[in-house]
Amino acid sequence: MSKDVGSNAGGGNHAGAVADLVDQLGRLPGIGRKSAERLAFHLLRVSEQEALALADSIRRVRTDVRYCADCFNLAETNRCAICSDPGRDTTRLCVVEQPRDLMSLEQSSAFKGLYHVLLGRIAPLDGIGPDQLTIDALVERVRQGAFVEVIMATNPTVEGDGTSLYISNLLSEFPVPITRLARGITAGSVLEYANREMIADALIGRQKL
Repeated sequence: MSKDVGSNAGGGNHAGAVADLVDQLGRLPGIGRKSAERLAFHLLRVSEQEALALADSIRRVRTDVRYCADCFNLAETNRCAICSDPGRDTTRLCVVEQPRDLMSLEQSSAFKGLYHVLLGRIAPLDGIGPDQLTIDALVERVRQGAFVEVIMATNPTVEGDGTSLYISNLLSEFPVPITRLARGITAGSVLEYANREMIADALIGRQKL
């Protein structure tokens, strides 16, 4: 980026572009107006290469990332890295709400099986029903698979517990034990904010549902 752009970023011909960037950044979760302004002017101060690298990363996420055909985790090919890993335990299936929950569980290094991402939770007040999740695909996976355990790792909230109960009722026709994470994770919290030790304890101390 040229010096004149960086020094005049707050006004002149660049004011519209900067204002638009601030507005876009301000739409991100947890980013207020002041934080958006700081980020925008930071991007003006760094090198053009660094700023465009961020833009390219955002573009790649939007164009290359898709849902895994097997588990609905984020992937850049038809199957995600976990489903493609021959070293995973294919007899245990862990059900989570979102890809970020899967990432949190993986960071604990306490689970070596497969996952199924629901892409949400049943929330009638928000207009989200079972048909809007990947529950049908989950049932079919259990029907066709050789699982010895299905672990319900939905978030310990009212909606998460309701989703877990709904799914456990659907899977009751199969001879597969259904367990849930131990309550080492505080009720009302979400996996995304739990530390590694809490998640590891919850996985190791999981209980039959």
